[in-house]
Amino acid sequence: MPQYYMFYKPRGYLTAKTDAWRPTMMEFFPPEVRSRLHPVGRLDKDSEGLLLVTDDGMLDNALLQPSRHVPKKYAFQAFGVLTPAQVAQLEAGVPLPGKETVMTKPARAQLLPPSTIGACAKDLPAQRREHFLKNPDRPVCRGLIWIREGRKHQVRLMLKAVGCHVFWLKRLAIGSLELDPALAPGDYRSLTAEEVARLFSDGRTGASV
Repeated sequence: MPQYYMFYKPRGYLTAKTDAWRPTMMEFFPPEVRSRLHPVGRLDKDSEGLLLVTDDGMLDNALLQPSRHVPKKYAFQAFGVLTPAQVAQLEAGVPLPGKETVMTKPARAQLLPPSTIGACAKDLPAQRREHFLKNPDRPVCRGLIWIREGRKHQVRLMLKAVGCHVFWLKRLAIGSLELDPALAPGDYRSLTAEEVARLFSDGRTGASV
């Protein structure tokens, strides 16, 4: 029987089966099952949140094909000020840097009440927390964003394109499947049969945002 897991990836771990030098998210799974499992898609090392882990390649095909347009929901905190006009830019599409400039596809974004560095101290990168806290009143913008693409560092680059620099990013949902609030970073649980069916349905319909 195929295995399907919901995993709360902590910050600081690569989304990979193995790496010669850096810790990977597979270290949280028992050694006897690691060789069979793989992550579905990726979540960058400095991000946390929902990651699917399975031994069923059909789930990758259902969720990761660009034509599927399965939405992913993220919460973010970033240095800077985010205005409604900038939110409209994010939703319409912004240019991403590269060998050739690429415009992102339409997204959905929602502003949350702004904050300050001091109030967000626990979410600052540990290696630079002391440095950032020298200016505790520096503004921090907060929000939610839903994207239907999977470009590398896409949310971070989208926010950078409108003048904000993400320091905390958490994936909350893939399609209609939301991260279980009972899970702490590093925890995982098996998906129910209903959750698996919904994910395959999202792959067929693209779900909604």
